[in-house]
Amino acid sequence: MTVTLAIIVITGLVSFYAWRNESFLDSMILNPQKVLKRGQWYRLLTSGFIHADLSHLLFNMFTLFFFGTLIEQVFGSLFGPSGPLYLLIFYLVAIVVSDIPTLIRQRNKSNYNSLGASGGVSALLFGAIMFQPTEKIYLMGIIGVPGFIFGALYMGYSFYESRRGRGTINHDAHLYGAIFGIFVVVLLYPPVVPYFIQQISNWKVF
Repeated sequence: MTVTLAIIVITGLVSFYAWRNESFLDSMILNPQKVLKRGQWYRLLTSGFIHADLSHLLFNMFTLFFFGTLIEQVFGSLFGPSGPLYLLIFYLVAIVVSDIPTLIRQRNKSNYNSLGASGGVSALLFGAIMFQPTEKIYLMGIIGVPGFIFGALYMGYSFYESRRGRGTINHDAHLYGAIFGIFVVVLLYPPVVPYFIQQISNWKVF
């Protein structure tokens, strides 16, 4: 079993268990005040392994499967046997880092909660876009959009919705997870930047 599949299986099992055990879910979810006032920093990570419902879980794990598998293959080529470990650390740290802006922004709201793997998944998605910027990403499985265009729209939308501060989706996690994904890939493999630019320069609409 690959690291990507192992993450998916573990996340699925933990999420299913959390749906059947409310106290367990409450102990895992990201609540800024419980983190800051009670020192429960582990919530920055554990919140990435629980989801609101089945559709939330399936969407994140479906995305994780495709882009996590790609990054795992790329890291395997770049770092050999250590590639899967790089992926695992990348993903786990991304979950934590993507939640920090939420922790700061919502620190005074005792009833604020956040859960889901979106921050880690966004990091893998944008890491993959850096390596394959012109490959199409299909919206709703139908509309194909080149990765670099999808990425720009995704970040713009996440930023806009984050500033609006409405709804129940943690857009900050999406945005900062994406930024972290780009940063890590560039840090680990700097040649990806000229490659990214070259691929976009050679891209043709038709």
